[in-house]
Amino acid sequence: MEKFGYILFGIAGIVILIVFFVVANFFKLWIRAQMSGASVSMGALIGMWLRKVNAEQIVNARIMLGKAGLTVSTNELEAHYLAGGDVPNVVTALIAADKAGFDLTFQRAAAIKLAGRDVYNAVQTSVTPRVIDCPDPTKGGTGWLDAVAKDGIRLLVKARVTVRVNLERLVGGAMEDTIIARVGQGIVSAIGSSQSYKDVLENPDQISRKVLDSGLDAQTAFEIVSIDIADISVAGSENVSNVGAQLETERAEADKKLRQAEAEGRRAMAVAHEQEMTARVQEMRAKLVEAQAEVPRAIAQAFRDGNLGVMDYYRLQNVDADTKMRRAISGDEEQQGGGGSTSKH
Repeated sequence: MEKFGYILFGIAGIVILIVFFVVANFFKLWIRAQMSGASVSMGALIGMWLRKVNAEQIVNARIMLGKAGLTVSTNELEAHYLAGGDVPNVVTALIAADKAGFDLTFQRAAAIKLAGRDVYNAVQTSVTPRVIDCPDPTKGGTGWLDAVAKDGIRLLVKARVTVRVNLERLVGGAMEDTIIARVGQGIVSAIGSSQSYKDVLENPDQISRKVLDSGLDAQTAFEIVSIDIADISVAGSENVSNVGAQLETERAEADKKLRQAEAEGRRAMAVAHEQEMTARVQEMRAKLVEAQAEVPRAIAQAFRDGNLGVMDYYRLQNVDADTKMRRAISGDEEQQGGGGSTSKH
């Protein structure tokens, strides 16, 4: 019986020793929580130790929230920690949002963090807008937006987009890549609808306003504050002192070649028309010769039918001879060839 009492005493001593070490381990943390007004019971601290929760992190979070005038239960902080969340990041974000006047609850902040977003950075961006380059120079490529106006002039553009995080749409909203893609598409479309590249160079703010009014931040985690054209130039003219003169020269050269091509086309049409008229003249002459060949036949038929006498025929011959003589004298015989064909019959 005495031996059994020693065993019980030994077990009790071991239990007391374990409790002592546990209490000693959390005593400073418990005292700090009590003195800071963020009361956490010793049982809760031991429970965190058993659940493998970083008790110091939870207590520090409670102290920060208490000093900021915010209230979040220990169970909510533990639940977020066990879910793999970053408790200090969420707590810092809550305090920053409260000081900035944003209505951000712990549940939303925790959801944003668990969704893989840096909630504290999101709150900072809500307070201080961030600038995004469009296109993104880190993605490779030329680093320019390439657009063509209606007059065919190619322009290279760089834009800077100022955005503010929208905490209400941060979970499930599209991120920077979507904003960059939409703004780039909007700028290219706006330039493409411009009548002349000169209009774009003179008033780039019209392009940015037109893009800004398109509601490009819909379904994104950002609110677009402004779109500014950072740089714009005519493609392929960086080393030319007078871009306008070069473009006008090239346009004049192109117009000259176009007019030359049109003139060559008209000349070819004129030559073809001349050849056509020559062919028609030859055709008319052939018809004339054919008509003249019918005269002797008609005379012969008139003899047969008794409609033409010998004296009529001789008078006709005299008239024909007189006509030939007159033509020979005037030098026009070759031009009137075929006129004496009746004399052969």
